[in-house]
Amino acid sequence: MAKRDYYEVLGVERGASEAELKKAYRRLAMKHHPDRNPDDKAAEEKFKEANEAYEVLSDAGKRSAYDQYGHAGVDPQMGGGGGFGGGGANFSDIFGDVFSDFFGGGGGRSRGGAQRGSDLRYTLELDLEEAVRGTTVTIRVPTLVGCKTCDGSGAKKGTSPVTCTTCGGIGQVRMQQGFFSVQQTCPRCHGSGKMISDPCGSCHGQGRVEESKTLSVKVPAGVDTGDRIRLSGEGEAGSHGGPAGDLYVVVNVREHAIFQRDGKHLYCEVPISFADAALGGELEVPTLDGRVKLKIPEGTQTGKLFRLRGKGVAPVRGGGAGDLMCRVAVETPVNLDKRQRELLAEFRKSLEGDTSHSPKASGWFDGMKRFFGDI
Repeated sequence: MAKRDYYEVLGVERGASEAELKKAYRRLAMKHHPDRNPDDKAAEEKFKEANEAYEVLSDAGKRSAYDQYGHAGVDPQMGGGGGFGGGGANFSDIFGDVFSDFFGGGGGRSRGGAQRGSDLRYTLELDLEEAVRGTTVTIRVPTLVGCKTCDGSGAKKGTSPVTCTTCGGIGQVRMQQGFFSVQQTCPRCHGSGKMISDPCGSCHGQGRVEESKTLSVKVPAGVDTGDRIRLSGEGEAGSHGGPAGDLYVVVNVREHAIFQRDGKHLYCEVPISFADAALGGELEVPTLDGRVKLKIPEGTQTGKLFRLRGKGVAPVRGGGAGDLMCRVAVETPVNLDKRQRELLAEFRKSLEGDTSHSPKASGWFDGMKRFFGDI
């Protein structure tokens, strides 16, 4: 049976790049892999066909011969150089390169076992004033640091780690599975390529010990809940000489007794008396910069918002300060004495029959009448 064109097998153009070849091969190999298609001879044949095509086209010399002479240029029975399973890149090399991330090869470790330390998260509680103005705080963070006794090697002072006898210092081993091999992390040295025969007494061979670090954190003005401050290299120490991780300080702004924050704007509720709401007046209201005067016009209703421009928060990422929104809440007088009750009774009687003083109530009652009239 005549072989199909290798470019057709992989579904690529003849001028395809190495990356395009690998992508096409990965897709086909994962689709037709025998482990995914047990007892499917057709899938197994397509898997072998894709492997053969990729082995030839991924090798510059073989690809050149194939482009010039076709299958005759790479078929050993026709005098060509190394067909499938022949010289050059073998199947296990191709498998390890393309499938290492699916079957345990590679990972976070580099050759020799060096691994970056984990990132850490610390929640920093701030008052609203601190978040708005910025501050510098001292925090204490439990973490893993390099062992000073063994300088992070994990071996007892005066000794050194030795090369792992299982993987030969590579940190990876190959395990045969059927007609191909799988690359895995060495089970003995866990990818470090080294063994410690006489571990350090302080870190017990880990190269790291638990410790609390005291750090100074500069909080910029305008931060809000959820903002993160990154301290590079202040996370956990890396293992086997790897770099340290980072520390992320996550801001959480506590609830304030007076203000509520919404982005760059602040909101507060201002209680006013019945008389001030009716007659108008001037009140002192708080801001983060001190007290200011707020003029209340006569006839002010509960829920009315007054905007104080520029009295909000300047965002940490730049831009002008927001506003302070003061929401009026008219208070009903309580604990009235006899004279006060008499005065309010007289006032109520003076309003009877005149709805012009209560436009909202008048409109509400009219709407209620229409509603019941429709039923």
